[in-house]
Amino acid sequence: MSDSDEKTSGSWWRAPRLYLAAKLQQREDQVFLVLALVIGALTGLAVVAFILLTERAGMRLFPAGGDRWRRVLFPVAGSLSIGYLLYRYFPNARGSGVPQTKAALFAREGRITLRTVLGKFFCTSATLASGIPLGREGPSVQVGAGIASVLGRFLGLRPEKVKSLLPVGAAAAIAAAFNTPLAAVLFALEEIVSDLNAPILGSVVLASATSWVVLRLLLGNNPLFKVPQYQLVHPLEFAIYALLGVAGGMVSVAFTKLLLDMRARFLRFPQKTVWFQPVAGGLVVGLMGWFVPQVLGVGYGYVGDVLNGHMALNLMVLLVVLKLVAVTTSYASGNAGGIFGPALFIGAMLGGTVGTVAHHFLPAHTATPGAYALVGMGAVFAGIVRAPMTSVVMIFEMTQDYAVIVPLMIANLVSLFISSRLQRQPIYEALAVQDGIHLPTAETRHRHGQHQVRRITHAATQLLPSEITLEEALEQVRLSEFRTWLVTDRRGVIGVINLPTLEREAMEGAARQLGDILSGLVFPHVHSDQELDLALERMGANQLDILPVVSRADMHKLEGIVTLRDVLESYGVNMHGPA
Repeated sequence: MSDSDEKTSGSWWRAPRLYLAAKLQQREDQVFLVLALVIGALTGLAVVAFILLTERAGMRLFPAGGDRWRRVLFPVAGSLSIGYLLYRYFPNARGSGVPQTKAALFAREGRITLRTVLGKFFCTSATLASGIPLGREGPSVQVGAGIASVLGRFLGLRPEKVKSLLPVGAAAAIAAAFNTPLAAVLFALEEIVSDLNAPILGSVVLASATSWVVLRLLLGNNPLFKVPQYQLVHPLEFAIYALLGVAGGMVSVAFTKLLLDMRARFLRFPQKTVWFQPVAGGLVVGLMGWFVPQVLGVGYGYVGDVLNGHMALNLMVLLVVLKLVAVTTSYASGNAGGIFGPALFIGAMLGGTVGTVAHHFLPAHTATPGAYALVGMGAVFAGIVRAPMTSVVMIFEMTQDYAVIVPLMIANLVSLFISSRLQRQPIYEALAVQDGIHLPTAETRHRHGQHQVRRITHAATQLLPSEITLEEALEQVRLSEFRTWLVTDRRGVIGVINLPTLEREAMEGAARQLGDILSGLVFPHVHSDQELDLALERMGANQLDILPVVSRADMHKLEGIVTLRDVLESYGVNMHGPA
């Protein structure tokens, strides 16, 4: 009887909700526009709260000129306590937020839970307020996209519509975080969707404008940075801006490679150490902050000093190096925060350095160092984030000065060219791969061929547990018609092995466990939305007749297998010969 009562009491609100969902699905287009307004307003409020919490709390915890012990204690204590919360309660709230948003869009049916949204907001706020020098803009993107996901799923919208809402929330977040509504639209289309012609353009614009209005109403009409008027002094400056682009590209590559390498090392540590790994970043930041307090926090106030020519050359050079190390260590160790703000900070210091040197030797032919700091921000942002159009428009919106556009385009193009040549994989894509998430490329998303892996995927039966010995594995493989087997453990599939490799390894020690001979985090695989020619290519390159089909959201999650015979027969090649 109690079960019946519970069922009745639990269903009183479900029927109206299902009725509402059915009605909303009949008018999804109109609902979508209304949701864009609501998402923009809610995201704007969340970002305003972000700004107030991180800036005002930070000013109280480690005020300028305060005791040195504060600069060490609060980053260490903050990273340790937040590290535990992230490990215990909010595992999906680590990191920047942009890779996680793209993963939700392309690999998780647009699903970002309310728990993740709340965890991202509070953990990131506490992390940044304690002095960890990461940014709030990336986390704001995940919070905005999460608000959109929660609302869309609550209203019962179709998964495709829910996925379309994520870039809407992301644009609203950037519009409020940077006070740049136009750049926010470009970022959502250029980076999140990777399609400047996406059909959701109208909703993205609407949400961006709404969020920007909320920001202006609550915090006033104040730009993120107060920038002096820019003017080109001499055509020679174009060459200097090109050199700044070269420097920006090199710094971008150093930042990306150092971050990815350090993060890969932290990921190799045992799972039980994850909760206190963030303290490594807090300790590095605290020790640096003991001597150079400008390292603490996002540091937008110091960026303003550089833009207005109020910082010494030696301090700018020092901050480029220290901030690069502090940010990469903090992010790689697992703290919650983004890389948008740090990219702008490092770019401003780099540009200020180049501008100061250029103005020292060519005072009559160069602008003030602040102009170079402004262009440096765009160059490093373009090199790290790989969103050149967003970078140009963002700096333009910050300055409201059209004259800065050409130097920005020159420096951005050079920086982007160098960074893409020396570090081919974009940082957000590389971070996702380290987490076992394989985001589709723009080419993959736009291809609609008839020969996709999902058409011939079937259940996997050729599985070997990683804990069995090589001798036991050989006994199973020799009885099979296949020469390739998948190796699994508690996480799922962890590798692929063929008969010749197994025989060769068994000669060196047949008593070893199968899992011990597998090396590396990546193994040959395909995803269900990829083309069969790619599967055929990977089979040939690795001498396999079976490939695992794995999830884009988790490369260890096995969705099935595709065999060489199935691939060839799908192209009309009969391996059995004529009947």
